[in-house]
Amino acid sequence: MGFLDALLGGRGKLKAPAPDRLFAMSTAYVTIETGLGLKQKPVAGIVFQPLATADFKQILSDTEELLRGSAADTGTKVKSADDQYGYRWIILRDDEFEDLVVSVNVVSSQLEAGGYGDRVLCAVFVFEEGGQPIYFIYNFKRGAWYPFVPGPGEKQRNNERELQLKAQIGGDLPIERELERWFPLWEIPL
Repeated sequence: MGFLDALLGGRGKLKAPAPDRLFAMSTAYVTIETGLGLKQKPVAGIVFQPLATADFKQILSDTEELLRGSAADTGTKVKSADDQYGYRWIILRDDEFEDLVVSVNVVSSQLEAGGYGDRVLCAVFVFEEGGQPIYFIYNFKRGAWYPFVPGPGEKQRNNERELQLKAQIGGDLPIERELERWFPLWEIPL
């Protein structure tokens, strides 16, 4: 690395995660349903930290309008909600799983194009096993997936089942390698 590279941030720049890793879920859900026996729920969400700027609000409004405009073709229903921590959720409902993945990508791409990609936290896809939810969470900053399985108690998680899912689906999804980055999301509005 030369002096100018160090000064100008040349070769030493950190690589951003590959943006297409979100789309791994488009094929992995088949394995999740058929191979693991989990039932996909027709809902997904993307969560981000909103800003009170006019620019951010306009991008968000345009994005929701774009999604609602394409709903005639896809059937995707769009709703937004704020959680108790001040994060905004865009909640998508569609019977076609691929449409959910594409819609999540539309939201993240629009925020990224507007310069707000760093505000996007994660996407959540919901499956069910024995009547209990199992979430597959995509961390946009890390470009990796991880399972989140709530446990039977208050804010308890089923780590054993999460590790089983990691082993079973790791060939289909780029799984987050650092387990301490498998953050639980409580009170998911999906």
